[in-house]
Amino acid sequence: MSMLKGGVFIDVENINRTGGWGMRYDVLQKLVGAQDVLVLRANAYIAVDEDRESRDPEYRRKREEYRNAMRRAGMHLVSKKVQRYRNENEELILKANADLDLAVDALLQAENLDYVLICSGDGDFLRLVRALQNRGKRVDVLSFSNTSTALRHEADYYFSGYLVPGLIPTSAEHSGRVLGTMHGVNEEKGFGFITVRTGLGFTQVRDDVFCHISDFTTEKGEEVSNEYFASLKTREAIIEFDLVEQDDGRVKAVNATEFAPVHHNGTGSA
Repeated sequence: MSMLKGGVFIDVENINRTGGWGMRYDVLQKLVGAQDVLVLRANAYIAVDEDRESRDPEYRRKREEYRNAMRRAGMHLVSKKVQRYRNENEELILKANADLDLAVDALLQAENLDYVLICSGDGDFLRLVRALQNRGKRVDVLSFSNTSTALRHEADYYFSGYLVPGLIPTSAEHSGRVLGTMHGVNEEKGFGFITVRTGLGFTQVRDDVFCHISDFTTEKGEEVSNEYFASLKTREAIIEFDLVEQDDGRVKAVNATEFAPVHHNGTGSA
């Protein structure tokens, strides 16, 4: 079976603002390759604050290093100049919206592609996903926090960036802890089952990780209520835990807590 021809379209500012700061673009390329896709286009839409870069050499140096790292990972950068304006309250607003550029490029460049990965949680891309699907493309979405529910459900497959092994630097990565999401829960009895990704392949997941409420605490080490425990599923919260294999071969989550992602300010990040 021949590989699909694919394109990746990344809303960099959305990814950075919603928990994906520090995303490893080489791992992103490997993730797409693991879906039996040959990446022909890899576009990253990025804000450039020309005014600040002209005034602040250190800021310019850091941003250029960041952009060069993306280029080395095979990304084609599409820059959008940051615009400054004041709202009705005379507050200074910075804006660099590349949504239209991304959507137009994806529609045009997908003409000869089979597969498209959109990296953004912005619900404005819902119509783009549908338009590409109506043209016979498989369209997956990858994002982090604050993802549009409609966008996630419309995608042919949704990747939570937090769960992709090695995609972003996290405290869990260095401690050997695991990240997952609760897909089933019994609120009355206080237990549930967690899904974790075991590799980059489409089917490399396991959903049999047992978690009891007694093994779950808040970030401060406090016990949680059954209602809170059940909300982990409805909120699709990311859970951080130690994975323990039991004598009977089953696996269990212990020392579990809700994962707290780090968020950065998109265009202002250095």
